[in-house]
This record gives sequence, structure tokens and C-alpha cells, in this order.
Amino acid sequence: MKKTVLITGASGGIGRATALAFAKSGYNVAVHYNKSHDAAEKLCRELEALGVKAVAVQAEISDRTAVEKMFSETKAALGAVGVLVNNAGIAEQALFSDITEEMWDRMFDVNVKGAYLCTKAALTDMIHEKWGRIINISSMWGISGASCEVHYSASKAALIGFTKALAKEVGLSGITVNCIAPGVIDTRMNGHLSPDIMEELKNETPLNRIGTPEDVAEAILFLAGHKASFITGQVLSVDGGFIL
Repeated sequence: MKKTVLITGASGGIGRATALAFAKSGYNVAVHYNKSHDAAEKLCRELEALGVKAVAVQAEISDRTAVEKMFSETKAALGAVGVLVNNAGIAEQALFSDITEEMWDRMFDVNVKGAYLCTKAALTDMIHEKWGRIINISSMWGISGASCEVHYSASKAALIGFTKALAKEVGLSGITVNCIAPGVIDTRMNGHLSPDIMEELKNETPLNRIGTPEDVAEAILFLAGHKASFITGQVLSVDGGFIL
């Protein structure tokens, strides 16, 4: 039970680095993807080369039936999920006046409803086993808010509230629920930012560098491990000191 991790949005960026980190620590890994089939299958081969089992599982993260099928497939291939990393998410920049209802709903469907559905699917086995780790990936903008990203910031703030409330509810079942709030990370999600903007963001970061997916992955791995067994309901900022 404890050695199977399911990572949503695992085919690239933070998700990929997290999958590799868990595999190197001996976990079997379920690699969730929505459309990036080839990337997910390629990652599985890399993980298997590290001596663990891996399976690529597809799901539209906001669809309950698809999520339940994903967990069934994972359990059949790897056993029950002991660690769930709710990493799948989307981002978008727009003036608040330009955010349509459809844009708002899509943001919350992926970033919040997806975490809700996956967590609900994972909890049955975790409660039965009296052990589990749920790690939600928020953002520093979920803590401080970002101009021109109101819907994104609101969805990431919702994950923080979700984390704190659920931690109080499932603690007696031996399950911890924590949250990571990454800062500016060198991923495809930030690929639209110009070099000048990235340089400005680096200069605004006290550690004077842009974060890497591996920085976030190591924090996630820590929260899943025995050394973090008395940590729950917390938000760990991995942002180089950007938000203090």
C-alpha cells in the first residue's frame, strides 16, 4: 500500500520530476496523463529502468467516471494508492473583466474538482489501511494572489483550504494531507514568459534563482516519507523566499 504513488499531470514538468524522485526511492508509480500519451509512456519506461513498476493511466481529471476508472486500473496494476499527488493543473493570464464563465469553470474543474475527485477515489483504501499521504500542489499565488490571474489564484487558494480542512477530518485514520506552494519554477507552464520577465522574477527571489521541478519534487517526496509523519494540514512554500 505505502509504496504506490499516483501523480496527476505526471507527464511533464513538476509531475515528471516527482515521478522520477519517487521511483528512485522505490515507489511504484502511476503516471496520470490526459492527452500526453507518448510522454507518459516514455516516462514509464524511464521509471521501470530504475527497477520499479510503472503504469500510464489516462483520465480527464474533472470527470468522475474517468477518475474512478483510473484508480481501478492503477490498483489492478500496482496495488492500492498509498500516496496521492494532486499535481494536475492549468494556468491562464487574463484581466478579471475578460475572464468568461467558461474560463472560470474550466480553471476550477481542473485545479479544484480534479483534486476533489482523485482524493475521494483514493481515500477508501487509505482509510481501510489506516495510512495515506495526500499532497496537493497549490502556488505562491494561492497565498498572495496575482494580478491578471484571479481565477488561477482563487483556484490555488481553494486547494489550501481543502488541504487544511481535510487534514482535520482524516487524521484519525492515519492520513496526512499537506500542500506545496511552488514559486517561479522553470516549467512549460511558465514558457510564455519572456526572458526579461523571468530575469525580473529571479531578481525578486531572495535566493536569486528560478526554481527547478526537482526542487518541488524533493519537497513532495519529503512530505510522503516517514520523516514527515507528524506534519499535516501545512502549506510548504518552495519559492526561494519570494513570498515571506
